[in-house]
Amino acid sequence: MNEINLSLKALKASYQNKVFEPRSLLSKLREQALAQADYNAWITLLSMEELEPFFQLLDGKTPDELPLYGVPFAIKDNIDLAGITTTAGCPDFSYVAQQSAPVVSALIKAGAIPLGKTNLDQFATGLVGTRSPYGQGKNVFNSEYISGGSSAGSAIATALGQVSFALGTDTAGSGRVPAVLNNLIGLKPTKGLLSTNGVVPACRSLDCVSIFALVAEDAATIFDVAANYDANDAYARKNTYSNISRYFSSKISEPFTFGVPSELEFENNDECRSLYEKAVAALETLGGKPVSIDFTPFLNAAKLLYEGPWVAERWLATREVAAESMLPVISDIIGPGSTASAGDTFAAYYRLSELKRECDNIVNQLDVVLTPTTPTFYTRKEIDADPIKHNSILGTYTNFMNLLDYCAVAVPIGSTVSKVHWGITLFHSAFTDIRLLNIASALQNHFAHSLGATGFSLAQNTIEIQAPSAPAFIDVVVCGAHLEGQPLNWQLAERNATLVAKTKSSTHYKLFALKDGKRPAMVRSDTDGQAIEVEVWRVPQENFGSFVAGIPSPLGIGKVELANGFWLSGFICDAHGLNGAQDITAFGGWRAWLRACPH
Repeated sequence: MNEINLSLKALKASYQNKVFEPRSLLSKLREQALAQADYNAWITLLSMEELEPFFQLLDGKTPDELPLYGVPFAIKDNIDLAGITTTAGCPDFSYVAQQSAPVVSALIKAGAIPLGKTNLDQFATGLVGTRSPYGQGKNVFNSEYISGGSSAGSAIATALGQVSFALGTDTAGSGRVPAVLNNLIGLKPTKGLLSTNGVVPACRSLDCVSIFALVAEDAATIFDVAANYDANDAYARKNTYSNISRYFSSKISEPFTFGVPSELEFENNDECRSLYEKAVAALETLGGKPVSIDFTPFLNAAKLLYEGPWVAERWLATREVAAESMLPVISDIIGPGSTASAGDTFAAYYRLSELKRECDNIVNQLDVVLTPTTPTFYTRKEIDADPIKHNSILGTYTNFMNLLDYCAVAVPIGSTVSKVHWGITLFHSAFTDIRLLNIASALQNHFAHSLGATGFSLAQNTIEIQAPSAPAFIDVVVCGAHLEGQPLNWQLAERNATLVAKTKSSTHYKLFALKDGKRPAMVRSDTDGQAIEVEVWRVPQENFGSFVAGIPSPLGIGKVELANGFWLSGFICDAHGLNGAQDITAFGGWRAWLRACPH
């Protein structure tokens, strides 16, 4: 077991209590990394002399001033760190970086200290972690098995407790597969939120810088620091106000729906299938409602990544590297990219647009989609025996993500007989990163496994409930003219709202017909109320404000308790609005009153 808990909260407390200071901590972690060198996590470990400038940046600062004060982190060796060699896993390609990638600079400015550059599948091409001249990455729980890749070393170093977090990249699953196989949270952010300047491209139009963390809350904090708009990055995008760590919460307070593919492939691995079923059951316990979905369009999109012209991007990124300088398996994968025609490329883009429309139609009706991260996992010998086929299987549920412009969080669920861990992926549309991390945190807390392979329990990293999340959709309880088929329902329909549920309120409400006879008012009464017929409509967040603005006095939006105990936004009435109103509670709902008293 590790001596030092490197989760962000625990580390900050250690600094505040002067248990150690950054120089002594990094020296100790460097010794640990050298002692655990057999895992092949590192390509370059910084010396204490090379680390000294980072320590000096912290002189005169305190843990309360910088969000990542003295936090050790690792950098995948296809991301630049000024003055240090970048190899991308290919010695003949290597160069000394003149400046740090913007994402690295942002973390250092926030107080983080880079311990070094980590091993990877050469040119970030692979999901296995074994395609490296710097040694095969090994799973931290059973070295006979793969670590997963391509961000192998970043996952290994974090899971072993050598760093608090690590940067990887994720084009086809490289930040998610090694996360779950080593019991970590793996965030694949929305494309463009973390700058890819200073990153050796794999598929430049699809590449993302990813985050490996011990707990979901840490991933949210790191994401906040790293997600800076870079005007010099042609693919950069500005984040939305609601997609920041202020809206991180470790508790789910409202019901949600999650998509479950109607058919899943586990390659006859019953342990993985069982763990997936446990994840489904856990989400139901947390208030989720599973919805069966057809996953065919997602799988068809995934095939485009390596069977389509996007391989040409990998060839373009490495066209100046001689084939003999690459590992044979990498050359075999990238080489065919040179033959892609313009016609093939446009045809693939047309097909992708068709598939994205299908997939978006599914995703937009759900709060989150739940898939395996990998169908199964393999020993290193199995990968060596059939590297292409097995690597392709590992990407079954990851390859489509960037093509379809979704963000995703990989969450560990449990271990197997081999001791190797396995997990699921939560995904949704772009700019829902924090919302996904909220669900990931609740799921991680539910299973309460240890942090990576450190031996520290999740309970030793105290989770505090923070501000409520700002979801992409807001559920609204309606009880009268906005009900389905009623005169004002068009106000919901034109804002792309969807009917979520026909249900009842709790037994604490009275219903009144307002003086104009056209609208009801639902008023809470803890003494003589009853359950009232209501509907729940899901309104896109961007359309909610205009909906509320159109509600005339005396009605407004407040919180309404449903029969299941959940409190949702819904119609309420100011007290003065009840002047001249008729008590119609006994009818149990607006429709019943209309039928009895037609107008």
